[in-house]
Amino acid sequence: MKVFLRTYGCQMNERDSENIAAQFEEQGCKITDSEKEADICVVNTCSVREQAEQKAIGKLGHLVGLKTRKTRSGEKISGLPVVGVTGCMAQNLGEKLAQIVPEIDFALGTRKTHLVAETALRIARERISNPVSVPRAPLKKFRKSSAIIDVSDDPSSHLQIYRHNEKILQPCAFVSIMQGCGMNCSYCIVPKVRGKQRSRPEPDIISEIERLTKRGTKEVTLLGQVVNAYGRDFGKPKAFSELLKRINDIDGLERIRFTSPHPSYFRDDLISLYGSLEKLCEYVHLPLQSGNDEILKRMKRPYTSSVFVDIAEKLRERVPDISISTDVIVGYPGETDSQFEDTVKMFQKCSFDMAYIFKYSPREGTLSADKDDDIPEKVKESRNQRLLDVLAVQSSEYNKKYEGQIAEILVEGRAKRGDDTFMGRTRTHRKAVFKSDESKIGKLIKLKINKSSVTTLEGEPLS
Repeated sequence: MKVFLRTYGCQMNERDSENIAAQFEEQGCKITDSEKEADICVVNTCSVREQAEQKAIGKLGHLVGLKTRKTRSGEKISGLPVVGVTGCMAQNLGEKLAQIVPEIDFALGTRKTHLVAETALRIARERISNPVSVPRAPLKKFRKSSAIIDVSDDPSSHLQIYRHNEKILQPCAFVSIMQGCGMNCSYCIVPKVRGKQRSRPEPDIISEIERLTKRGTKEVTLLGQVVNAYGRDFGKPKAFSELLKRINDIDGLERIRFTSPHPSYFRDDLISLYGSLEKLCEYVHLPLQSGNDEILKRMKRPYTSSVFVDIAEKLRERVPDISISTDVIVGYPGETDSQFEDTVKMFQKCSFDMAYIFKYSPREGTLSADKDDDIPEKVKESRNQRLLDVLAVQSSEYNKKYEGQIAEILVEGRAKRGDDTFMGRTRTHRKAVFKSDESKIGKLIKLKINKSSVTTLEGEPLS
């Protein structure tokens, strides 16, 4: 059978989708880019913002539309496509999703993604063995859904996210080390849709990375909602630092990254690893959210701006050229012009060279949802653009330092600029493009940087 898989959202969702795809492949299925040719269509969804949910619902509507068009002949159907949904939106909406899109066949929550292939294939095989008569009228007129909906917990779900595509070379791979979140940020829906934190056993993680490196993986990015809180759920506050040390000893691995950490758990034991673990890359994604202490308090972010600056300064003491990126929310309820200016100052003081900047939007089910969303959209847009302008200057300045220098690049694959253009990244996570060939994919090369822009380095290989 052919399977079409569409993913929305964060790196955690990308990793979950890879795990889902591997489940299907283990059952002899083929992953396809063509939804029209697929026997099974699965949408892995995001719920962080309402817009993300609307995009996923729109896609589901399109997919069930394909399904509906195949049923208008009134004949018995044995090969009707299976359409399913999983991920955060499925968890968040639950039974409501079957009311919004009744024609879906199943919806599985975030703790049931490891059952997606099993569920979809069971439905598909039942249809093949028991063809059904479908009325001539479009299915959308029959609003009662018979979808399988399961958003219940599974205490072993965090142990089921170890599968990877074994048929292709993965120079860089995501490795989930935990599920869920133990924080309670006022604006964030993640604890509701991802559940409580559960850390995977260290031996399982090490074994997974060892298997990847034997297949050619050179870089791993450890994933977790609060990745540096790893192990605290089983009483080991320094477990994340210890895990990094163990991973650093794995033969064949060249680079280690992780995302996303929380400032509250970025302690000295972790900071001290920068500059001492040779495989730990000189890059940190450290979410700020706001540079004003009162807004941080309202956001329920348990640190102050001075604590954040102290972490950044300690990191730069360890590695002067370290790249630090961040997340910022502008227009949080009640944010004044003066409070926003504190964020601008922090943005400049910490010299962020990459960032994800978001305009606040309320999400049902979060603590801030009942607050008055009192910042006009025009003001949010203005503040958003102001930070983007500051970021452009800082990113450009950071990248310009590379011009005329030799940088180590891990070649990831083809770029979008042409058949002979490839891309890779520096240890500081800067994207670089260059002329090369497929033989270099998965290898570390030396690149002389000739040119830079706000987002990209350009150069020529020296080897």
